[in-house]
Amino acid sequence: MTATNQAARVHKVNVKPPKQRVELYTIDNSSKYSTDSSLPNFTIVLFGNSAAVQFGCYNILLGQKTVRFEDTVMIVSLKRKISEHHVSVINMIGLHETELNPSDHVISQVVNENEIHAFIFVVSLGQLTDADKMGIEWLQRMFGDKVLSFVMILFTYEREEEGDNIIDKLKKNPVLEKLIKKCGRKYHICSKNMNKQSEMRGLMDWIKCLFNDNKEQCYTTEMYNKVLRYPQNSENQTGPEANRSTRSQLLASSAQPKNGDRQRLCAEQLMGRLHLKGKHHKLKTTDFLQLTEHSQSREICAEETFAQSFLQKLLMMDYRARCIKSEYNNEQNHTQQTENELSEDVEDAFNAIFDETTRPAEDFNKLEPIHLMDAQMAVFYCADSFLKQLMVTKLSQCQFALPLLVPNPFTQRIEFPLWTFRQINKSWKTINDKGQTFSKIQPVYKAETPMVAFFRFGSVSSSKSQLMNNLINEKHNTFFHRNCPGSSRSRVLMDGVVEIAWYCPSGEKTDTFPDCVAFCNLHGDAGENEKQLNILTQMASVNVVILPQLNRNDNSMTKIQNLFTDSKPLICLLTESDSALTKICKGKYKMGLKDRNQSDVLEELRRAVNNGLSSSDSSSLFKLEDVADKSHITVDEKIDDDCRKGKDAAQKMIRLLKNKNLTEIKESFLPCQGKLWHQWCQKNKELHQPTLGEIQKSDNIEKKQSCKKSEMKKIRELQHTSVLSEFIQIFIQQLNSKERNEMTYFLKWIGILLDDYTTETLSTLHHEYDKTWSTVLDLKKKSDKSQQLAAEQDELERISEKLQAATFGLEHILREIGQIYESCSSMKKNKKNLNLDFSSLPGLAAEMMMSGFPLELMDGDAAHVPLIWVTAVLDELIKKLGDKRVYVLSVLGIQSSGKSTMLNAMFGLQFAVSAGRCTRGAFMQLVRVSDEMKDQLKFDYILVVDTEGLRALELAGRSTRNHDNEMATFVVGLGNMTLINIFGENTADMQDILQIVVQAFMRMKKIKLNPSCMFVHQNVSDISAGEKNMEGRRRLQEKLDEMTKLAAKEEDCNTQFFSEVIEFEVQNDVKYFSQLWEGSPPMAPPNPNYSRNIQELKCTIISKASRSSGITLSQFKMRINDLWSALLNENFVFSFKNTLEIAVYRRLETKYSDWTWSLRSAMMRIEEKFYNRIANGNRDVQKNELLAEMKTTKEEVEKSMKSYFDEDRDKDILCQWRGKFETRIQDLHDDLVTETKRKLDEAIQQKKAKQKIDQKLAEYENMLFFRSKELALSLKHRGTDEHVLKKEFDTMWSKWVTELTKDIPPLKDINFWEDVTQILSENNELTLVNERLNLPDFKQILIRGGYDDYIVLQKHQEHSDETMSSEEAEDSSEKSQSGIFEWLVYPAKTVFTSFFPWNRKLKNQTLNAEYHDSVRQLIKKIINETEKIMKKSPVRRQGYNDSYIQELTDCVKKLVKEHRSEKRNYSLKKEFIIDLCLYVCDTASEKFTQCHKEYRETNDLGIYLEKQKTQYYNVFKNYCRGATTTTILIDFICSKLEPSILEEVYNKTAIDVAAQMRSDIRSLCENRSNLEKHILKSLTEKEDFQQYIQYIHDPKKHFKQFIKNEVDKYFTQQSKIILNLFRGNLQQKGQIVSNAVHAVTVEVKNKRGDGNMWFTSFTKTLTDELKFTGESCVDLTEIKDLNFLGKHLSERLNEMMLKLQKNFTGSSDFQLENCRMKPHKILTDHFCECCWVQCPFCKAICTNTIKDHTGDHTVPFHRNNGLNGWYYRNTTNLAINFCTTEVSGNKFFHPNSSDYSVPWKEYRKGGPEYANWSITPDFSELPYWKWFVCRFQKDLEKCYGKTFQGHGEIPEEWRQHTKKGAIESLDKYM
Repeated sequence: MTATNQAARVHKVNVKPPKQRVELYTIDNSSKYSTDSSLPNFTIVLFGNSAAVQFGCYNILLGQKTVRFEDTVMIVSLKRKISEHHVSVINMIGLHETELNPSDHVISQVVNENEIHAFIFVVSLGQLTDADKMGIEWLQRMFGDKVLSFVMILFTYEREEEGDNIIDKLKKNPVLEKLIKKCGRKYHICSKNMNKQSEMRGLMDWIKCLFNDNKEQCYTTEMYNKVLRYPQNSENQTGPEANRSTRSQLLASSAQPKNGDRQRLCAEQLMGRLHLKGKHHKLKTTDFLQLTEHSQSREICAEETFAQSFLQKLLMMDYRARCIKSEYNNEQNHTQQTENELSEDVEDAFNAIFDETTRPAEDFNKLEPIHLMDAQMAVFYCADSFLKQLMVTKLSQCQFALPLLVPNPFTQRIEFPLWTFRQINKSWKTINDKGQTFSKIQPVYKAETPMVAFFRFGSVSSSKSQLMNNLINEKHNTFFHRNCPGSSRSRVLMDGVVEIAWYCPSGEKTDTFPDCVAFCNLHGDAGENEKQLNILTQMASVNVVILPQLNRNDNSMTKIQNLFTDSKPLICLLTESDSALTKICKGKYKMGLKDRNQSDVLEELRRAVNNGLSSSDSSSLFKLEDVADKSHITVDEKIDDDCRKGKDAAQKMIRLLKNKNLTEIKESFLPCQGKLWHQWCQKNKELHQPTLGEIQKSDNIEKKQSCKKSEMKKIRELQHTSVLSEFIQIFIQQLNSKERNEMTYFLKWIGILLDDYTTETLSTLHHEYDKTWSTVLDLKKKSDKSQQLAAEQDELERISEKLQAATFGLEHILREIGQIYESCSSMKKNKKNLNLDFSSLPGLAAEMMMSGFPLELMDGDAAHVPLIWVTAVLDELIKKLGDKRVYVLSVLGIQSSGKSTMLNAMFGLQFAVSAGRCTRGAFMQLVRVSDEMKDQLKFDYILVVDTEGLRALELAGRSTRNHDNEMATFVVGLGNMTLINIFGENTADMQDILQIVVQAFMRMKKIKLNPSCMFVHQNVSDISAGEKNMEGRRRLQEKLDEMTKLAAKEEDCNTQFFSEVIEFEVQNDVKYFSQLWEGSPPMAPPNPNYSRNIQELKCTIISKASRSSGITLSQFKMRINDLWSALLNENFVFSFKNTLEIAVYRRLETKYSDWTWSLRSAMMRIEEKFYNRIANGNRDVQKNELLAEMKTTKEEVEKSMKSYFDEDRDKDILCQWRGKFETRIQDLHDDLVTETKRKLDEAIQQKKAKQKIDQKLAEYENMLFFRSKELALSLKHRGTDEHVLKKEFDTMWSKWVTELTKDIPPLKDINFWEDVTQILSENNELTLVNERLNLPDFKQILIRGGYDDYIVLQKHQEHSDETMSSEEAEDSSEKSQSGIFEWLVYPAKTVFTSFFPWNRKLKNQTLNAEYHDSVRQLIKKIINETEKIMKKSPVRRQGYNDSYIQELTDCVKKLVKEHRSEKRNYSLKKEFIIDLCLYVCDTASEKFTQCHKEYRETNDLGIYLEKQKTQYYNVFKNYCRGATTTTILIDFICSKLEPSILEEVYNKTAIDVAAQMRSDIRSLCENRSNLEKHILKSLTEKEDFQQYIQYIHDPKKHFKQFIKNEVDKYFTQQSKIILNLFRGNLQQKGQIVSNAVHAVTVEVKNKRGDGNMWFTSFTKTLTDELKFTGESCVDLTEIKDLNFLGKHLSERLNEMMLKLQKNFTGSSDFQLENCRMKPHKILTDHFCECCWVQCPFCKAICTNTIKDHTGDHTVPFHRNNGLNGWYYRNTTNLAINFCTTEVSGNKFFHPNSSDYSVPWKEYRKGGPEYANWSITPDFSELPYWKWFVCRFQKDLEKCYGKTFQGHGEIPEEWRQHTKKGAIESLDKYM
């Protein structure tokens, strides 16, 4: 083979000359050649003795020798074709013989560019040289142990005979035999010059066999990367492995400087395995503080999920995070060979046990496990600053060592993560010389402590980290060491890392060290990490070095010499010595570790360290912040601009606090949240819960409430005008930063610096408190120290107040921001010096919540919810996130029972947990649900609510059980689930809290909230005993049942068992937790069982939560509002108003309105169709026909309902009403069918009644037709003009009509009021009737304020009405009121009574209110009965008759007589009966007149014939002109169709217009409540008092009138829309007729029918569409040409329709009276078929859209009682209070003026009309009716004959309400 067939790639390896760097370059002169894809391409590496090969042009395998460059060795890649195989040959012959070693980069390049099938070790037959023996070891060093399965030996010979008997030669040479065995007995022989094709073919066969044996696997990059990724860790190894590692390291160091490239490459490979590649500083806290699948912690995980699993465990404070195993490597460790894989012929024990045998390729392909600390550091490198800080904080809580100095594998810089230490505090106790114990707590970055540094030189057999653990904490692996789970032989990132941990003494004699000591651990060889070594040795108080046996000339001895000569104590631990502790000289010690008892070693080491620490030369103290001053390191806080800016701003704020008394700072810098806010809260509580004294002093509650509101507003003004401190200005400015990172840094810094600023003072105060408390306890034991005891208790209270004042954190600043917002919101203007609009403040707080900061939900100091602020923040959160669904998880428990700790561990949160800073109030924080978990859960976030402890010691003396009740009720009400946290198992300690909790759940059940709960017993020992758990659960169940009975008494119910209150499974809903610490703090780590318990609880919560869809943020906001508003009132259950439920119900009512409209409009269209059928001769309508017609619409409505109830976001709330609304829709459907059937039956009856008349009319029509025809024919040839023809026809028409109607009298029009007057005057004087008719009184009879003018007391019945004196009447009234209207003498309780006088002159006394109520009820009853009579009256069918009026007046008289017959103290004047009859007749007038008009038009022959005149004149005219029968028929059809089409179009347009108005008019577009809101707005705009009175007392009539007015206005303003609808319907109907003409013509022609068939078919086709009878006067048999008929009829129809279209061009052309169903009547039926029950106190109308609905009547807001005439007894003062205010007070009222009184709080006991109303306490502003009272004060006083004075004086604050404000308030409250 010639050189031209070769393609060479040369890798040049430079020999490293002195002081020269190694360089690498590649020479590539390769050429392309064809490849046979059917044959495999082999790549082989040749290595071995250079003497075993002879190069040359005939060398088939290697060719000629490559030219060598000076000081280089070539690695040559050749392309060959051998035995039909394309082979790539990589020549490394002789490379292992030189001192030169290729760099990892060169080897990596070779491996990366080639898939190597075989490594061929070339050995010369004969004597093996030393180089030969080292060849395999060199290969293993370069390529790893896994390379052996790819190796075969190629023996070369110089003479052919040397290759003979090779087996015998091998047996004689044991070294050679061992070499062959190591290579798996794979060998081949060939000549040195490799020029024989047969030998090369044999070699190829061996390579193929080798490839097959390795399961067609090649030596891969991954196998080689394992060598790079895991360089052997000499600290963890000894013996040959350590030596080999040392050689490897020396080899690598000779190839490249300081192993930088290798480390970078290894780090990249590690990141790749962990799926962290490219994520440097990109992992964020939010990625892990979310609910993910990985948050459900596992012990084993895949490598790609290690970061998530590790962090989730760490965030849960589970120190077993360092015990996580990789799934891949775990499988490796458990893989065992099967029996058939094992060799059965192994006989040599020595070889089997000690020989290094080869392993299959798949074993080598398995990667080494990742060193767990490498994984931790990889996550650390990839985390952003905030996640790093969280990681380090959690590592500290787990009592793990923390990274102090970290070499960056990518930049080689030493990094100091100072930022990560900022949130870590350490606490410890020390004992002074006097034996006193002192506690100390400090942030670690400030703590000044001695520091002991540990490091090693070279490779040592003992574990330094394990030794340190035993010294600090024998029971916990603070420092990770070689024997920990997860450790491996090799590591990538830990060498050079310095970790730090603190030993914190507990103040006991058993403490290892008497004071806090820092311990630093330098990982790796100190000699290779000089920077870290220098920093540590400079800052350490004591240096501890672990040494192997070193030579004097060892490089490490120079550094050890320096340490030895330094003044600092030095302790040398010798791994190869067994000597005891020996003091070499002052401060210098040595001791051996080999084969020694570990207890002795530790004791000696502890003694040496303590001696070193106590020596005078080691007085220097270590401070973490000082590390930042060292050179050659990178400090994270310095290089991060956002961190630096945040710190600068925070420090600027803190500088403002310097030299200030901490207990006075909040008052100075945060003025809005101090006394002012607390005063406002107190006033607000008094507003909702007036004191007994206030009630006794004042009867005018509204006036008192207005005064309080004024005081509250003044407080807001003071808040608003208070100085905005520079402190807060800076804070707001920073909070408004556009950079979220900068803002987050700032918030973190301000929290850190404030903690630092307050720690010392708080510590001092706590010490004073403890000291004083101890004194109090001692004094209590001495009976004669009462004065001193009182003084000490006062001092204790003073210190307690100081503690509260000195507590100053981020939450207080945010509280101030909230109060600034609330004050600005109240004043509706910005605060001075506030440089941004106050409305943007909630958005900033929302951003904080999104960034993971908690928001204060309840101010713990004021025990109040800042509702305006919290609501605004949630609104902004909704804007930013959308109205996301949240699952609210809250927690309850006694103080310091571990609630916050539990939540922090469960979700990785950071609620305050220290004993000095327990949670006050309630805080909420969002935990995001990851996308993958949303498939399992139906919400987007878990909203965690942390609360202050019940029975809090700080509140003792200042709080009561009521505070705990409020907190428990609030938290339980908020949560979808509440965790009840109990410390221990002692049920006696739980009794108070359990009763509070049970009572809270009982309240939730009463208000239809259904939260769930779980009980968590914290700090329970021996939780593994199942029987013990069962016993504990049984005791808890019994205690819960007991507490349920106690709570039931307080809540006034009969509940016996806790399971009746809430769904509760004692087996699954009670959890037992181990104690938090595994040992005694401060050095104890968290108990892993605690973490496991947390995980189990979390899984249970997720499981339960998966069955809930949570609530939306907007619903959560409403829930907060509802709960807090109810809690402010005295009776929570009575006061609770579920705003969310109300809002959902209102939306449902709107949908119900749409569904009912669909049914009504569909039925109206069906009704029209059947009316047409009846008019066209159909005499029977079956109910099934109507049901069939309605089926489609009903199914659509049912489908819409199902979709709404199943898919709406509030479906969980909607489900309670589903059945009721489905039933109601079904009832409405059935009612519509029944009512329509009744109407149609009535129409059929009318049709039957008219049958004779219709026959007569038909005869007359035929007669008139023929007479017109005859007349026309007689005049046909005279050729007169149309004027003459018209005159002739008119003359003859009059004669014909007169002749036809001479025996039939015409129907007269009616004179309704003459008949009324006549009938009423039969029993009354005519003058009296006329007088009452001319007065307006009868029209106002229903809406009058009172009925004094109609009532005669029994005593005066012998007097005439005119002669009875006013004095007698007043005297009678006084007597009648006796015993009913007197003031009830109850402490602080005032009596109200309703009364409705109608006096034009103010009287001192008035009639009994019961009389007026009785008369009003009588009027309503009579109106209802007479309306039924009117509805049944057959006026439309039979015409008007005065007997109908007689029937109405008789009904009135009958019912009045029945009313009189009952034993009453009064009678009614005749004026009352006349006025009531006139009112009823006035209502009947319009109905009777219209019905009679319709009857006349249908039944009066003269009117009917007059309507037909035009039609017959056209017939006459056509005949005169010689028209054919077909033309006459066409004219006849068109004349009949035109009015019918118009009638149908009018009726359809009426329905369409009503539907359009529901869409266009805002007042009509939703439900009845929306309509009422617009009515009130309209009333406000008009300011018409009489209309208001009608609305108050006769709302239904007012609603109907309003709808009619809206319709009229719409017709005026939107005539174009109406005309478009009309013309569209006209066109549609014309098209229907035109289509019928065409279809009938084609059909009859096909059947070869005549004119009769055509006409019959045509009328039948239009039966449902138009009123078109099947009778024709034309002789249809004469019509033969149907084409002519169809064509000309269509043309004539088009002309007619065009003419009609032109006739309707303006609003005046559309005649509303032509509609059978008027639009306003359609809308009235739709909106007014609902509940009209009015509040018995204030006349507010129930807003339920369902008539006769189940459940209570409700209304969004009530009115003041004076509008209904209520007044204060024995006064002329109209009531000013609202019934919603009264029901929260302690006053009484008399239902129906009876003698017994009913407390307002128990108003339902007043009788049936009260019992069905739900009136909840409401202290809302309600500006509308306050404005109304002020605006119409005089009108109301005149109306009711009373004044707003005295007890009913209008508060001055009411007069500040404006008309505009009143209108705006309607949108808020309705």
